[in-house]
Amino acid sequence: MATESNGSFSRRHFVVSGVAALSGIAVLRQAIAATLSGPKQSSMVTIENFSAAGKSEGTAEVARVVKSDADWRSQLSADSYQITRRAGTERAFTGKYANNHAAGLYRCICCATALFDSQTKFESGTGWPSFWQPISRRNVTDVSDSSFGMTRTAVSCRRCDAHLGHVFDDGPRPTGLRYCMNSVALNFAPRA
Repeated sequence: MATESNGSFSRRHFVVSGVAALSGIAVLRQAIAATLSGPKQSSMVTIENFSAAGKSEGTAEVARVVKSDADWRSQLSADSYQITRRAGTERAFTGKYANNHAAGLYRCICCATALFDSQTKFESGTGWPSFWQPISRRNVTDVSDSSFGMTRTAVSCRRCDAHLGHVFDDGPRPTGLRYCMNSVALNFAPRA
């Protein structure tokens, strides 16, 4: 070990040790991030496409939409970014689609995948647009969410992993489900 005459480490040794330690920390962070993110996702997903009239056009295998954080930030409003990319929740009764009663489809704001049909929308009294089923189970994914000290089921877009909202088991018939979505995660397209 290189030391100066007084027994202290040389400046070179100190710098080299510091760089090695920082490199080790970076590698450890990458390993932890890979572990926390779960298994690697496929680059392709199968979704069901829908026409502007809401008619199924069948399933298709399409590329998963993956973008950098900077790209998502430039594409989305600050609120849409916070909800879809950071799993936030808009305040109740503030979303533009909570009281929308027009006929049409609700599509993902990030990738335009069809998610909900207005024919399954209902007034839940919660202040968020609510649906008793997605337009196709192929187009959404559910994952357990234990944030805020409670266990819920988060709903995301299958194609781009955008956080949309949560699903609860207190909805109307025929499913008994309430897909409680954030307006800023959706784009409404009137039925053609």
